[in-house]
Amino acid sequence: MTRFLIDSDLAIYSMGGTADSRLNARLAECEPGEVAISAISFAEVALGTWNGKPPRQEVLDAFVSVIPTVEFDEAAARAYAKLPFKRARFDRLLAAHALSIGAVVVTNNEADFADVPGLVVENWTI
Repeated sequence: MTRFLIDSDLAIYSMGGTADSRLNARLAECEPGEVAISAISFAEVALGTWNGKPPRQEVLDAFVSVIPTVEFDEAAARAYAKLPFKRARFDRLLAAHALSIGAVVVTNNEADFADVPGLVVENWTI
């Protein structure tokens, strides 16, 4: 069961050559399937990769072979429709996805999610 959804920022950070050891240590402590990446965050990372930004395609492929992708479904879409729209749409889509499956968003940008009612957010880099 997915308990945590890692956002694009920390996914990219964990795949980087200078990845924070606390983040990767915390990821390593999790059981398989406990941490996932939303299809929304995967799309955001893949878009960057396609446009020549890190991570390289093979690194992204290796990441999702270990951290599964969770599909954005109807329940997530319904949760999205109820959220306030003050920030970036990717963040709102991820927040809705997490709320719809009862997951915690793992991010280094807690402020981006601070105004989402009922959303639990953790930063594994501190």
